[in-house]
Amino acid sequence: MNRELFGVMGGIDTFERFRSSDEFDEVLAGPALTVGIRDSDLGASGWSATYTGEEGCCLVWGEAYVPDDDPNAARWLLKRYETIGIEALRELNGSYLAVIDAKVSGDAFVATDPVRSRECFYTDEPGVRVFGTDAAAVGHTIAEPTLDRNGVLEFLHLGVILGEKTAVTELSRLPLDSRLTPVSVDSLGRFVYEPLSPREFDPVDQLADRLDRAFRRRSSLPGRTGVLLSAGYDSRIVLSQVDDVDRSYTVGSLDAQEVRGARALAAQYGASHTAFPPDERYLRPDESKIRYSQGIKESLHIHHAGYTDEIEVDTMFHGLLCDTFFRGHFTASETVDVLGKRVPTGRLESDPDPVESLLEKFGYSHEASLELAAQTSFDVDPDTFVREAVADEFAARRDRADTVQNALTCCGIANQPSMPFHNHLSDHFVTSFLATDRELVDWHLRTPPEHRTTETFLRACEQIDDDILRHRPPDRPYDARLFNEVEGFVRRKTPFLASFEPPWPDRQTLFERHDFDRRLLGDLEHVHGLPARHKLRLTDLRGWLDCWSELPAQLLPWLRPSDPVVA
Repeated sequence: MNRELFGVMGGIDTFERFRSSDEFDEVLAGPALTVGIRDSDLGASGWSATYTGEEGCCLVWGEAYVPDDDPNAARWLLKRYETIGIEALRELNGSYLAVIDAKVSGDAFVATDPVRSRECFYTDEPGVRVFGTDAAAVGHTIAEPTLDRNGVLEFLHLGVILGEKTAVTELSRLPLDSRLTPVSVDSLGRFVYEPLSPREFDPVDQLADRLDRAFRRRSSLPGRTGVLLSAGYDSRIVLSQVDDVDRSYTVGSLDAQEVRGARALAAQYGASHTAFPPDERYLRPDESKIRYSQGIKESLHIHHAGYTDEIEVDTMFHGLLCDTFFRGHFTASETVDVLGKRVPTGRLESDPDPVESLLEKFGYSHEASLELAAQTSFDVDPDTFVREAVADEFAARRDRADTVQNALTCCGIANQPSMPFHNHLSDHFVTSFLATDRELVDWHLRTPPEHRTTETFLRACEQIDDDILRHRPPDRPYDARLFNEVEGFVRRKTPFLASFEPPWPDRQTLFERHDFDRRLLGDLEHVHGLPARHKLRLTDLRGWLDCWSELPAQLLPWLRPSDPVVA
């Protein structure tokens, strides 16, 4: 990868057992840990920073902002840690990993941001604790790796490996809101739901004010600025509030509703717009894309990967997770029957089934999983397996939430499937992750789920820019979600009315057009009848495991037909 953090709980000699210092731009060696960083933008405003002084050493990897005017987030964090201890992490803002080795206290650890927007992988298998941001690089320190069967099954059926597992038994990742020490993994208390009543905390006013401050914090990010733009609600606020955005990008055909909508938004705010044609680059899961899945999530979320060389910016904005943090993506909605279709009413379900709700949000397909099970040799009932796995993961998040609805969202955030999108962007550009701003995360935790809605978000955006809805999303002509759902249904069922187009190109069509069955899965003909998404998961998993010498052979027996044909 272009940017990497890699370290050991030990000295420089231990570090160089696994990696050469020459691979990194800087290596920090403290009393208890040694860590290297490779980042061409190290030291840029709002970005990765290092510091070594009398207090010890500190590294902040990723996007980071501090409360005062110190231009070095690592220096600020270490000095603040020496003053108030672990509470200093509550004041650090952004999408980051923080590494501290403090001489006075003797503390040494790696900490995630509150929502684990950047993964930290670790293993104890080499006899010393090794950690880093590249799962494969950390995994290669394991002498005899073995596949984690449950992790593999979760990935194939859900598109995400839940919790702290990976596809490799000996390789783990730090949990949501946690830190890794030389001997433990400790939960931190920054991401806990504590909702306030609207009388104490006005959701619209608070969100508008916090969005404004979040954008001002990001005003000093370096170089030419761009945005990955959709015609939906989430990324348009970037065009509105970041003054120097001069380039915007969308994947889609020029005549697609999504592209036409995005182009209108770009014109409204004076930005150029580029539409990348949805050719095989959109879907092709090659090594340059699969590595960012880290073997735990689907690479298909990296819609832009094949077009990276054509993106001419230094800093990139996106709207990822705005729907989750501000608009209730993972909350369970009440539905009504409209002509045989369940349509959300806009109200919360009073007694949701957590497992059913999460399976729907993760996009689980019972029929496709049965088909996958019939074509492979895992010998497990997929429905029972995924329900038990999701139930266990929901239970593991329950202590951070006061209600089932908040626990659903917490579980969704802890297992957000689309994170490879940000992983790839932030490896190529200075990338701003607006939704992880500390004040906005705090808004999410304080706002009751019934007020974390699209209506709240849009009202807040209109306080900042009263022309933000001049161009509505093509599939949402009305304010009310129910009306949009009903019109969409009517259009699909009425012969002479054009249907709303989905925002993304059709995967199945592209899979067939570019002969991916033969090119990607030529040795697994028995799986060619599976849906394109499940075939892409198989390709992702095999592609990521190809960088190991031992693991592809362990996977192969599971991928054989369950009932081989006898000649």
